[in-house]
Amino acid sequence: MSLQNGLTARSARNFGALLDRQADEHPDRIAFLIPRGADDEANTWVPMTFAEFRRQAHAVAAGLLDLGLEREQRAAIMSGTRTEWIVADMGVSCAGGATTTVYPNTNAEETSYILTDSDSRIVFVDTVEQLRKIRSRSELDDHVRAIILFDGDEGDAGDERVMSMADLIARGRRRLAAEPDLVRRVIESIEPTDLATLIYTSGTTGTPKGVEIEHRSWTYMGAAWEYKDFIHGDDVHLLWLPLSHAFGKCLLAICIQIGVTQAVEGRIPRLVRSIAEVKPDVMCGVPRIFEKIRAGVMTRAPQGRLQSRIAHWAFAVGRDSRPYRLQGRPMPPMLAARYRVADRLVFSTLRRSLGDVRFMISGGAKLSPQVQEWFYSAGVPIVEGYGATELCAVAFFSEPSTIRFGTVGPVCPGCEARIAEDGEVLVKGPIVARGYHNLPEKTAAAFIDGWYRTGDIGELDENDCLHITDRKTDLIKTSGGKYVAPQKVEAALMANCPYLSQAVALGEGHKYIVALVTLDPEKLALWGRRHGYPRAGYAELARMPQVHDSIQRYVDRANTHLERWETVKRFAILDTELDDEEGMVTTSLKVRRNVVDNRYRGLWESLYDADGDPRG
Repeated sequence: MSLQNGLTARSARNFGALLDRQADEHPDRIAFLIPRGADDEANTWVPMTFAEFRRQAHAVAAGLLDLGLEREQRAAIMSGTRTEWIVADMGVSCAGGATTTVYPNTNAEETSYILTDSDSRIVFVDTVEQLRKIRSRSELDDHVRAIILFDGDEGDAGDERVMSMADLIARGRRRLAAEPDLVRRVIESIEPTDLATLIYTSGTTGTPKGVEIEHRSWTYMGAAWEYKDFIHGDDVHLLWLPLSHAFGKCLLAICIQIGVTQAVEGRIPRLVRSIAEVKPDVMCGVPRIFEKIRAGVMTRAPQGRLQSRIAHWAFAVGRDSRPYRLQGRPMPPMLAARYRVADRLVFSTLRRSLGDVRFMISGGAKLSPQVQEWFYSAGVPIVEGYGATELCAVAFFSEPSTIRFGTVGPVCPGCEARIAEDGEVLVKGPIVARGYHNLPEKTAAAFIDGWYRTGDIGELDENDCLHITDRKTDLIKTSGGKYVAPQKVEAALMANCPYLSQAVALGEGHKYIVALVTLDPEKLALWGRRHGYPRAGYAELARMPQVHDSIQRYVDRANTHLERWETVKRFAILDTELDDEEGMVTTSLKVRRNVVDNRYRGLWESLYDADGDPRG
């Protein structure tokens, strides 16, 4: 039996059956820890067992069936990360429907597009503000027939379509009292190839596309991670990522399959406090989170002060220790002694601030090898994964014990990967989506003979670990004929300059690369206080020559990690951060490079004026 067939056999038949199996085998195991407490108070973490999770999900499913939800019919969720999102999603799956995910920061116009394109007739919302988005669009008046509200007073809405989550659960329980086996019958009838989720890509280059993902893709992903055996049923995972993103949904499948307890914290300002309270074994994040943690340590004390010098020495020791630790070899006695001192003075403090987490997982964008190496030096391995919505988020991943910096690991067990003649990464296997909703031509172009064309350029090394270079469509061609991967340049800038919050590399048709950068407001304000400008605002500080000179030194440092033709010769500091109001970033905060290029073309092209930049 092939590995793929073996993992398919170990996979649950569908998402509802996945929960049933875990709840049958471990009914009293804690599925979720739910925070309760005011913003300025410590949380009380209330447990929910897998048995209770199933009871609530089945009640939601019965309520949805009573509302008329049909097989593979879409029900949308517009909400931040919270337990109700998970219960609603599982309820939709157990009812045989399909969940349409909508980022909570999606504007009303795009929300309307997603709800109509997906044909979502039932919508879950977390707040009255989300409800108002729907009510502000007249085209949704007849389209959406039921709205379930997690928080707030639905009576204030003046809309007969609105009910509370508690009302839906009560409705479902009444239906189950009359038909106790209703939901179980539906779950048994759901095929592995039925539609489970419709996730709209955040659209860095245009209108969002709805990616159709089947039940078997999620359940196979859960079985594949269980097979790798580096996350276990007694682990606690801190879940804070947006569940509207495929990465968040992927984590749900994995944790339900294995039986991991998930502490659900969607309030980003409370994240640091919650980490200290929960002390998770595993935590996932996007590269920006790890960059911010590293930048915080690097800027905590002014350069030259004793604390800064000690930290610099400790991470130099950590760098020297890496080859031995990666290969499982004992360090030389003197190095081992220095590492123990570095750990006591610096590394142990960092680990405590992260709840003594065993390892972390990075996904959603490219992680700089420098950042990964820095954390490893301190005894905090970061496992980098790679994928796409079309691949259930994580198609490649490493184990903490086999990290290879700069790679995203081998392909998901039982799946296949190859590199096309033009360098594009192709993936085949059960994790591949069925296609794009209502877009047959785009489906035919991206999904060919079972292979998904990722649009990313990469290489497979001698260990079949994937190294991603860049997006195929993002490569910059300089006037000298050199191709530059902007993500590599941007990752180097972010890794070496702790004051940056965003970086965009540009230079198509010019003889060298330039960059537009934004600064972290908190770090910039700290710089201002240290240099005698305590009342200066962001824009005033960003224009100061001293700030530009300081950033230049970090850019020079970043350039030492790049090839000569990739180096950033000039840069400009923008007077405001890029946001989604002007379409500069997506709802998942990825920069829309073409929009930034056009919006600031005059500015970035003016960076070449000093030398008359001849076009090639």
